[in-house]
Order: sequence, then C-alpha cells, then structure tokens
Amino acid sequence: ALNGDAKTMNFLQEVVDIMLAYIVESFDRSTKVIDFHYPNELLQRNNWELSDEPETLDDILISCRATFTYEVAPVFVLLEYVTLKKMREIIGWQDGRGDGIFSPGGAISNMYAMLLARYKMFPEVKEKGMSSVPRLVAFTSEHSHFSIKKGAAALGIGTESVICIKADERGKMIPSDLERRIIEAKQKGYVPFFVSATAGTTVYGAFDPLMAIADICKKHDIWMHVDGAWGGSLLMSRKHRWKLNGVERANSMTWNPHKMMAVPLQCSALLVREEGLMQSCNQMQACYLFQQDKQYDLSYDTGDKALQCGRHVDIFKLWLMWRAKGTIGFEAQIDKCLELSEYLYNKIKDREGYEMVFDGKPQHTNVCFWYLPPGVRYLEDKVEKMKRLHKVAPVIKARMMEYGTTMVSYQPQGDKVNFFRMVISNPAATFEDIDFLIEEIERLGQDL
Repeated sequence: ALNGDAKTMNFLQEVVDIMLAYIVESFDRSTKVIDFHYPNELLQRNNWELSDEPETLDDILISCRATFTYEVAPVFVLLEYVTLKKMREIIGWQDGRGDGIFSPGGAISNMYAMLLARYKMFPEVKEKGMSSVPRLVAFTSEHSHFSIKKGAAALGIGTESVICIKADERGKMIPSDLERRIIEAKQKGYVPFFVSATAGTTVYGAFDPLMAIADICKKHDIWMHVDGAWGGSLLMSRKHRWKLNGVERANSMTWNPHKMMAVPLQCSALLVREEGLMQSCNQMQACYLFQQDKQYDLSYDTGDKALQCGRHVDIFKLWLMWRAKGTIGFEAQIDKCLELSEYLYNKIKDREGYEMVFDGKPQHTNVCFWYLPPGVRYLEDKVEKMKRLHKVAPVIKARMMEYGTTMVSYQPQGDKVNFFRMVISNPAATFEDIDFLIEEIERLGQDL
C-alpha cells in the first residue's frame, strides 16, 4: 500500500538468512541448548512482547536474531504465551488471564471449546466416557458454522444433540428462542451444557447479540462459547469492536488470525477464560514426555494440554506480523476492508438489476445480493422468476473463472435462491476494483 515492496523483500530475505544461519549452526548442538529453567527471565531478557504501535524493521530483525539464538521450540512456546495473553487482553479478560492454544483451524478450536465445556460440567467423562453422563445438548444458531455439529459428532455427543436456534432476518440468533429451547430441553430431561454464539456468520456476516446470550447462559449455568473465527478480528478495530460487546463474558472464544488479519494459513486460536482447565481436561501425564519434576515452571510446557502430540508452528508468522504492523496496523487493514464492503453496498443497493438479500448495511464484509439479468428482471411469474434466478449466480461464477477476471462466492440460504456473497478480506483491494466487479457481473450476465 505504501510502495514498500523492495523494503519488505529485503526484510524477509534477512529473516530467511537468520533462519538459515540457525539451521547451519544447529549442527553444533553444544552451542544451542537453551537455559529454559527460568522462562520468565528469558521473556524479560528478550523483547518479545507485542505492541499497539508498529515497530521498525531493524528492531524486529534484532528480536528475530535473539529468537534464533536459542533452541527455537521453547522460544516458540514463549512467543505463543505472549501472543495469546495479548489476545485475551483484547477480548477484555482481566490482565489477559486465562489459557489458550493454537489449533489446526476454527473447526478444531470450536471442538476444543465443546470438549472443555463437557469436562467442566462432568469431569468424570474423561475416564468413564459418555455412558457416565446424562443426555447432553448444545445450542447454536441456525446460521452457525457446520463445525459445531461436526464437533458434537466427533465427541460422541451426536448431531441430533445440537439444537439450532432461530435467527432473525439479518441472521442473528434470537435470544428468546434460545431460552425457550433451553427450558424445553430441561423439561425433557436433557442437560444443556454448551451455547455457541457466532461473531460473524459465514454467509450473512451476522453478529449474534452476545450480551443477551451471556445473560441467558449465566441464568442457566451453561458454558458460553463465541465462534469468532470470521468476525473475531474486529476486536482490533476501535470503530467496529462494539459488534462483539459481551464477548468478555464468554467462557471461550475461537479467533482466526488467518482470516481478517490476513495471516497465512493456518492460524487459529482458542482462548479460554479459566486457567488450567485445558491442562486438566486433556493431560495424560505420559512420563516419558511430560515429566513433572522438571526444574522450571511447568505452566510453560504446553504439550500435554493439546489433543495433538506434534503440532505445527503457527505462532511465528503471527508474532512477526504483529511486531511489524502493531495493533493499529491490523486495525487499519480491517477498517479498510469494511469500508470497501460498505462502498459496494452503497453502489448496488439502488442500482438497476441488483437486489439485496436483506435490508440494511452489512455488519461485516459480507455483501449478499442477487443480480437479475434483463431476461429475468421483468418476469411477472414469481415462481418462474425464482427458478431462473437460482441458475444465474452459478453461470456467472463459472464465466468469472473461465475468464479469470474475478471470483465471488454464491449459495442459497433457507428458502432463498442462489445469491452472490462478496466477502472482502484483502486490504490491498481498491474502490476501482469494486467498480470493476460490478461492471464485470453485468457484462457476464447480460445475455442470461
């Protein structure tokens, strides 16, 4: 955006050089053993904390050199520690307290949350299995991500035990229906244990009313999870974070930096408010790996609280980007994407041939609309019109891919026929790109 290509390339080359030098030097193992007995001192001795302000490339390179002075696996654990703490602070948990882990994607993060909620209510399930607990039920919006049901299936809870709550015309969960279904489940003898609210639904980009949902969860003593895989990054924006008001009352949150923060895949975090719960839920205390008599603070030894044994290193790229951009840099790119989506909405809402899927400005960067070509636009038979309109988006999408000019998602939703869902997550996009998109849709669909 600031014509910094050459500077960025030189910076990345230096980072790679530092890594390569580490690999070469690591053959001499005698020089690479980290003194990990005092992790807090290690954190204080090295400038690994994250800042709201962007840092100079030279300062970041100094930190990178310090990082690759040590055995890197423990250092990555410490980078994960400072980053997750920063994310918890942004959520609003006091002093960033709590727990968390990076996982292989939002679906796994959501499953972790459900696993923790079940263990919190019935810790005996870890050893005795599902036969030791009553019929559990979870609740989520009918517009929520499929991973909630998939997690229930994987954990042996079952997809039929996930109760879908009605959403309003904008795709937000209706709190009154949530409470009605909770009471109904209790009357049937079921045990409600988990509510997953969504911050940024996949299709509409809707934000469930977290404060009202939190009130209901507190009243009925149910674990509240926020699936913020798509919309959680709006917490970085002072202009838009109000859409997640109430998230600080949640027991857990999924947040995917590989979405709106543009961190390369994969990079998903589960944040948990209660410290130590992940460890007690997942640990197996295999003495050949996780010795309890190590001579340092075992809270930094994260291996036993993960479901995986070996884990991919997802933290370094996020930490590096955060150092370079600062919180305000992420805020700027998120605000830019939302500005572009509002621009698209304002351009097409009253434009001939376009119809919005729902009224009002989108809450996220999801802009949902139908394009009605001339051959469909003036049909009076509503049934025939919807039948033909259902075929429009797939044809235009195929032509987009054939020409290689652009690519926009489409899908049906409930009783609504196929519509376009333009999602903007690239801050390098411009207003001119949006203008081109509109004109290209019209060009490719004019004969339909």
